[in-house]
Amino acid sequence: VVTKGRHDPCVGIRAVPIAEAMLAWVLADQVLRQRGQNADVRDPGPVLPGEVSIQGRNAGS
Repeated sequence: VVTKGRHDPCVGIRAVPIAEAMLAWVLADQVLRQRGQNADVRDPGPVLPGEVSIQGRNAGS
């Protein structure tokens, strides 16, 4: 078998950088898609109270 060019004997060593690059590519694509579809519109949503107090009930009942 005669091979010409650069060949890695083990592709597993390069798997982590390839996966990281692909993840960065996908996340950047999703950010751009979100920006394109929503034109940077921010929806703050309703303000929810941090606590709910129940008045008129006994703690022992």
